[in-house]
Amino acid sequence: MTRRGWALFLAMGLIWGVPYAMIRIAVEDFDPVVVAFARTLLGALVLLPIALYTNALAPVFRRWRPLLLYTVAEIVGPWFFIGYAETTLHSSTVGLLIAATPLIAVVLVTKLGHDRFDRRRLTGLLIGFAGVATLVGLDIDLSSPAALGAIALTTIGYAVGPIVINRSLADLPPLGVVTASLIIAAVVYAPFAALRRPTSYPADATLSVLGLALICTAAAFLLFFALISEVGPARATVITYINPAVAIVLGVAALGEPLTAGMAIGFPLVILGSILGTARSREKPEEALCTTPAAPEAAVQLPER
Repeated sequence: MTRRGWALFLAMGLIWGVPYAMIRIAVEDFDPVVVAFARTLLGALVLLPIALYTNALAPVFRRWRPLLLYTVAEIVGPWFFIGYAETTLHSSTVGLLIAATPLIAVVLVTKLGHDRFDRRRLTGLLIGFAGVATLVGLDIDLSSPAALGAIALTTIGYAVGPIVINRSLADLPPLGVVTASLIIAAVVYAPFAALRRPTSYPADATLSVLGLALICTAAAFLLFFALISEVGPARATVITYINPAVAIVLGVAALGEPLTAGMAIGFPLVILGSILGTARSREKPEEALCTTPAAPEAAVQLPER
Protein backbone atom coordinates (compact mmCIF):
# COMPACT_ATOMS: atom_id res chain seq x y z
CA MET A 1 0.00 0.00 0.00
CA THR A 2 1.28 3.48 -0.87
CA ARG A 3 1.83 6.27 1.64
CA ARG A 4 -1.25 8.00 0.31
CA GLY A 5 -3.21 4.78 0.76
CA TRP A 6 -2.05 4.40 4.37
CA ALA A 7 -2.86 8.05 5.09
CA LEU A 8 -6.39 7.68 3.69
CA PHE A 9 -6.88 4.38 5.51
CA LEU A 10 -5.86 5.77 8.88
CA ALA A 11 -7.93 8.91 8.31
CA MET A 12 -11.04 6.88 7.56
CA GLY A 13 -10.53 4.57 10.52
CA LEU A 14 -10.39 7.62 12.78
CA ILE A 15 -13.17 9.64 11.13
CA TRP A 16 -15.73 6.84 11.24
CA GLY A 17 -14.87 5.99 14.81
CA VAL A 18 -15.47 9.56 15.95
CA PRO A 19 -19.25 10.00 15.33
CA TYR A 20 -20.29 8.03 18.41
CA ALA A 21 -18.51 10.46 20.73
CA MET A 22 -19.83 13.48 18.81
CA ILE A 23 -23.39 12.15 18.90
CA ARG A 24 -23.10 11.56 22.64
CA ILE A 25 -22.13 15.22 23.15
CA ALA A 26 -24.78 16.56 20.76
CA VAL A 27 -27.77 14.68 22.23
CA GLU A 28 -27.06 16.08 25.68
CA ASP A 29 -28.55 19.38 24.45
CA PHE A 30 -30.34 18.61 21.17
CA ASP A 31 -33.08 16.10 20.40
CA PRO A 32 -31.73 13.10 18.42
CA VAL A 33 -33.92 13.93 15.42
CA VAL A 34 -32.50 17.47 15.33
CA VAL A 35 -28.97 16.07 15.33
CA ALA A 36 -29.81 13.65 12.52
CA PHE A 37 -31.52 16.39 10.47
CA ALA A 38 -28.66 18.85 10.77
CA ARG A 39 -26.12 16.16 9.88
CA THR A 40 -27.97 15.08 6.73
CA LEU A 41 -28.87 18.58 5.60
CA LEU A 42 -25.39 20.05 5.96
CA GLY A 43 -23.76 16.93 4.50
CA ALA A 44 -26.08 17.08 1.49
CA LEU A 45 -25.39 20.78 0.94
CA VAL A 46 -21.64 20.11 0.82
CA LEU A 47 -21.85 17.08 -1.49
CA LEU A 48 -24.61 18.38 -3.78
CA PRO A 49 -22.44 20.76 -5.90
CA ILE A 50 -19.88 17.99 -6.46
CA ALA A 51 -22.58 15.49 -7.40
CA LEU A 52 -24.17 17.96 -9.82
CA TYR A 53 -20.81 18.87 -11.38
CA THR A 54 -19.98 15.20 -11.99
CA ASN A 55 -23.54 14.43 -13.18
CA ALA A 56 -23.77 11.72 -10.53
CA LEU A 57 -27.22 12.60 -9.22
CA ALA A 58 -29.61 12.39 -12.18
CA PRO A 59 -29.47 8.63 -12.81
CA VAL A 60 -29.91 7.86 -9.12
CA PHE A 61 -33.35 9.44 -8.70
CA ARG A 62 -34.67 7.40 -11.63
CA ARG A 63 -34.55 4.41 -9.28
CA TRP A 64 -36.35 6.09 -6.45
CA ARG A 65 -37.93 2.96 -4.96
CA PRO A 66 -34.72 1.11 -4.03
CA LEU A 67 -33.10 4.45 -3.24
CA LEU A 68 -35.85 5.19 -0.72
CA LEU A 69 -35.54 1.73 0.85
CA TYR A 70 -31.77 2.12 1.09
CA THR A 71 -32.08 5.58 2.64
CA VAL A 72 -34.50 4.41 5.31
CA ALA A 73 -32.39 1.34 6.16
CA GLU A 74 -28.99 3.03 6.07
CA ILE A 75 -29.57 6.63 7.20
CA VAL A 76 -33.08 7.65 8.31
CA GLY A 77 -33.51 4.86 10.84
CA PRO A 78 -29.95 4.30 12.09
CA TRP A 79 -28.89 7.93 12.53
CA PHE A 80 -31.94 8.68 14.64
CA PHE A 81 -31.75 5.39 16.58
CA ILE A 82 -28.07 5.88 17.43
CA GLY A 83 -28.77 9.35 18.78
CA TYR A 84 -31.68 8.04 20.82
CA ALA A 85 -29.63 5.14 22.22
CA GLU A 86 -26.80 7.46 23.22
CA THR A 87 -29.10 9.41 25.49
CA THR A 88 -28.78 6.44 27.86
CA LEU A 89 -25.84 4.31 26.64
CA HIS A 90 -22.13 5.16 26.49
CA SER A 91 -20.82 6.03 23.03
CA SER A 92 -18.14 3.34 23.27
CA THR A 93 -20.77 0.71 24.06
CA VAL A 94 -22.90 1.77 21.10
CA GLY A 95 -19.89 1.67 18.77
CA LEU A 96 -19.01 -1.83 19.87
CA LEU A 97 -22.57 -3.14 19.56
CA ILE A 98 -22.82 -1.78 16.02
CA ALA A 99 -19.63 -3.66 15.15
CA ALA A 100 -21.86 -6.75 15.06
CA THR A 101 -23.50 -5.47 11.85
CA PRO A 102 -21.43 -7.73 9.54
CA LEU A 103 -22.65 -10.74 11.50
CA ILE A 104 -26.28 -9.75 10.89
CA ALA A 105 -25.48 -9.23 7.21
CA VAL A 106 -24.04 -12.72 6.88
CA VAL A 107 -27.17 -14.26 8.38
CA LEU A 108 -29.43 -12.26 6.05
CA VAL A 109 -27.63 -13.09 2.80
CA THR A 110 -27.35 -16.73 3.80
CA LYS A 111 -31.09 -16.88 4.43
CA LEU A 112 -31.68 -15.21 1.05
CA GLY A 113 -29.64 -17.96 -0.59
CA HIS A 114 -26.83 -15.70 -1.77
CA ASP A 115 -24.18 -17.41 0.31
CA ARG A 116 -23.79 -20.37 2.63
CA PHE A 117 -22.31 -21.17 5.98
CA ASP A 118 -19.11 -23.12 6.35
CA ARG A 119 -17.47 -24.16 9.60
CA ARG A 120 -15.26 -21.07 9.82
CA ARG A 121 -18.15 -18.70 9.23
CA LEU A 122 -20.39 -20.44 11.73
CA THR A 123 -17.60 -20.30 14.32
CA GLY A 124 -17.19 -16.58 13.64
CA LEU A 125 -20.89 -15.92 14.11
CA LEU A 126 -20.96 -17.79 17.41
CA ILE A 127 -17.86 -15.95 18.67
CA GLY A 128 -19.18 -12.55 17.58
CA PHE A 129 -22.60 -12.96 19.11
CA ALA A 130 -20.98 -14.26 22.28
CA GLY A 131 -19.05 -10.99 22.43
CA VAL A 132 -22.24 -8.97 22.04
CA ALA A 133 -23.95 -11.05 24.73
CA THR A 134 -20.98 -10.50 27.05
CA LEU A 135 -21.11 -6.76 26.52
CA VAL A 136 -24.87 -6.58 27.07
CA GLY A 137 -24.83 -8.90 30.06
CA LEU A 138 -21.97 -7.20 31.88
CA ASP A 139 -22.25 -3.53 30.91
CA ILE A 140 -25.78 -2.52 29.97
CA ASP A 141 -28.65 -1.69 32.27
CA LEU A 142 -31.40 -3.94 30.93
CA SER A 143 -34.04 -1.74 32.55
CA SER A 144 -33.83 0.42 29.39
CA PRO A 145 -34.72 -2.05 26.62
CA ALA A 146 -35.66 0.76 24.22
CA ALA A 147 -32.00 1.74 23.78
CA LEU A 148 -31.05 -1.85 23.04
CA GLY A 149 -33.94 -2.11 20.62
CA ALA A 150 -32.76 1.04 18.85
CA ILE A 151 -29.27 -0.39 18.37
CA ALA A 152 -30.72 -3.74 17.24
CA LEU A 153 -32.74 -1.93 14.56
CA THR A 154 -29.64 0.05 13.60
CA THR A 155 -27.55 -3.08 13.02
CA ILE A 156 -30.34 -4.61 10.94
CA GLY A 157 -30.61 -1.43 8.88
CA TYR A 158 -26.87 -1.26 8.33
CA ALA A 159 -26.96 -4.90 7.21
CA VAL A 160 -29.92 -4.42 4.85
CA GLY A 161 -28.52 -1.28 3.17
CA PRO A 162 -25.70 -2.99 1.26
CA ILE A 163 -28.05 -5.75 0.09
CA VAL A 164 -30.29 -3.11 -1.50
CA ILE A 165 -27.23 -1.49 -3.06
CA ASN A 166 -25.95 -4.75 -4.53
CA ARG A 167 -29.29 -5.81 -5.95
CA SER A 168 -30.61 -2.49 -7.26
CA LEU A 169 -28.11 0.39 -7.14
CA ALA A 170 -24.64 -1.08 -7.62
CA ASP A 171 -24.17 0.27 -11.15
CA LEU A 172 -24.92 3.87 -10.13
CA PRO A 173 -22.32 6.49 -9.09
CA PRO A 174 -21.64 6.04 -5.33
CA LEU A 175 -21.41 9.80 -4.81
CA GLY A 176 -24.83 10.21 -6.39
CA VAL A 177 -26.36 7.51 -4.18
CA VAL A 178 -24.92 9.05 -1.02
CA THR A 179 -25.95 12.61 -1.92
CA ALA A 180 -29.47 11.60 -2.93
CA SER A 181 -29.84 9.58 0.27
CA LEU A 182 -28.81 12.52 2.41
CA ILE A 183 -31.28 14.80 0.61
CA ILE A 184 -34.15 12.35 1.13
CA ALA A 185 -33.22 11.80 4.77
CA ALA A 186 -33.11 15.54 5.43
CA VAL A 187 -36.60 15.93 3.92
CA VAL A 188 -37.94 13.09 6.10
CA TYR A 189 -36.37 14.50 9.27
CA ALA A 190 -37.35 18.14 8.60
CA PRO A 191 -40.91 18.27 10.02
CA PHE A 192 -39.93 16.33 13.16
CA ALA A 193 -36.84 18.49 13.67
CA ALA A 194 -38.99 21.62 13.33
CA LEU A 195 -41.24 20.42 16.13
CA ARG A 196 -38.27 19.73 18.39
CA ARG A 197 -36.02 22.63 17.42
CA PRO A 198 -33.74 23.74 20.26
CA THR A 199 -34.28 26.97 22.13
CA SER A 200 -30.54 27.46 22.64
CA TYR A 201 -27.37 26.34 20.87
CA PRO A 202 -24.61 25.44 23.34
CA ALA A 203 -21.16 25.57 21.81
CA ASP A 204 -20.15 21.96 22.48
CA ALA A 205 -23.33 20.48 21.01
CA THR A 206 -23.29 22.84 18.03
CA LEU A 207 -19.67 22.07 17.18
CA SER A 208 -20.37 18.35 17.50
CA VAL A 209 -23.22 18.60 14.98
CA LEU A 210 -21.04 20.57 12.59
CA GLY A 211 -18.30 17.97 12.98
CA LEU A 212 -20.76 15.16 12.27
CA ALA A 213 -22.00 16.88 9.11
CA LEU A 214 -18.80 18.28 7.65
CA ILE A 215 -16.18 15.77 8.77
CA CYS A 216 -17.96 12.48 9.53
CA THR A 217 -20.38 12.74 6.61
CA ALA A 218 -19.34 14.98 3.71
CA ALA A 219 -15.55 14.75 4.03
CA ALA A 220 -15.70 11.10 5.09
CA PHE A 221 -17.53 9.99 1.96
CA LEU A 222 -15.15 11.89 -0.31
CA LEU A 223 -12.15 10.33 1.46
CA PHE A 224 -13.73 6.89 1.29
CA PHE A 225 -14.15 7.12 -2.48
CA ALA A 226 -10.50 8.21 -2.75
CA LEU A 227 -9.43 5.29 -0.53
CA ILE A 228 -11.28 2.79 -2.73
CA SER A 229 -9.63 4.24 -5.81
CA GLU A 230 -6.19 4.11 -4.18
CA VAL A 231 -6.13 0.71 -2.46
CA GLY A 232 -9.08 -1.19 -3.86
CA PRO A 233 -12.33 -2.28 -2.20
CA ALA A 234 -10.94 -5.25 -0.26
CA ARG A 235 -8.45 -3.24 1.76
CA ALA A 236 -10.79 -0.27 2.11
CA THR A 237 -13.39 -2.29 4.00
CA VAL A 238 -10.94 -3.29 6.74
CA ILE A 239 -11.77 0.03 8.42
CA THR A 240 -14.94 -1.71 9.62
CA TYR A 241 -12.81 -3.42 12.26
CA ILE A 242 -10.99 -0.26 13.34
CA ASN A 243 -13.97 2.00 13.99
CA PRO A 244 -15.07 0.33 17.27
CA ALA A 245 -11.57 0.61 18.70
CA VAL A 246 -11.54 4.34 17.96
CA ALA A 247 -15.01 4.70 19.51
CA ILE A 248 -13.87 2.97 22.69
CA VAL A 249 -10.65 5.00 22.99
CA LEU A 250 -12.47 8.30 22.46
CA GLY A 251 -15.27 7.37 24.83
CA VAL A 252 -12.84 6.49 27.60
CA ALA A 253 -10.27 9.24 26.99
CA ALA A 254 -12.42 12.19 25.89
CA LEU A 255 -15.79 11.57 27.57
CA GLY A 256 -14.62 9.84 30.73
CA GLU A 257 -16.60 6.68 29.99
CA PRO A 258 -15.51 3.58 31.92
CA LEU A 259 -13.42 0.82 30.38
CA THR A 260 -15.46 -2.09 31.61
CA ALA A 261 -15.02 -5.83 31.87
CA GLY A 262 -17.70 -6.25 29.19
CA MET A 263 -15.65 -4.18 26.74
CA ALA A 264 -12.41 -5.95 27.60
CA ILE A 265 -14.00 -9.33 26.91
CA GLY A 266 -16.62 -8.42 24.32
CA PHE A 267 -14.51 -6.22 22.03
CA PRO A 268 -11.99 -8.84 20.88
CA LEU A 269 -14.77 -11.43 20.53
CA VAL A 270 -16.92 -9.16 18.35
CA ILE A 271 -14.03 -8.17 16.11
CA LEU A 272 -12.67 -11.73 15.80
CA GLY A 273 -16.15 -13.03 15.13
CA SER A 274 -16.79 -10.38 12.47
CA ILE A 275 -13.55 -11.18 10.67
CA LEU A 276 -14.21 -14.92 10.67
CA GLY A 277 -17.92 -14.60 10.04
CA THR A 278 -17.58 -12.31 7.02
CA ALA A 279 -14.75 -14.24 5.39
CA ARG A 280 -15.79 -15.70 2.08
CA SER A 281 -17.15 -19.20 2.24
CA ARG A 282 -14.82 -21.75 0.64
CA GLU A 283 -17.86 -23.40 -0.89
CA LYS A 284 -19.80 -20.89 -2.92
CA PRO A 285 -23.30 -21.46 -4.28
CA GLU A 286 -23.21 -22.20 -7.99
CA GLU A 287 -25.75 -19.51 -8.78
CA ALA A 288 -25.06 -16.73 -6.27
CA LEU A 289 -27.22 -13.70 -6.90
CA CYS A 290 -24.99 -11.24 -5.13
CA THR A 291 -22.04 -11.10 -2.79
CA THR A 292 -22.14 -10.93 0.98
CA PRO A 293 -22.61 -7.31 2.14
CA ALA A 294 -19.58 -7.60 4.36
CA ALA A 295 -17.51 -8.85 1.44
CA PRO A 296 -15.41 -6.32 -0.48
CA GLU A 297 -17.71 -5.83 -3.46
CA ALA A 298 -20.71 -4.99 -1.30
CA ALA A 299 -19.01 -3.18 1.51
CA VAL A 300 -17.66 -0.66 -0.96
CA GLN A 301 -21.18 0.67 -1.21
CA LEU A 302 -21.79 0.89 2.53
CA PRO A 303 -21.54 4.47 3.80
CA GLU A 304 -20.62 3.94 7.39
CA ARG A 305 -22.14 6.22 9.90
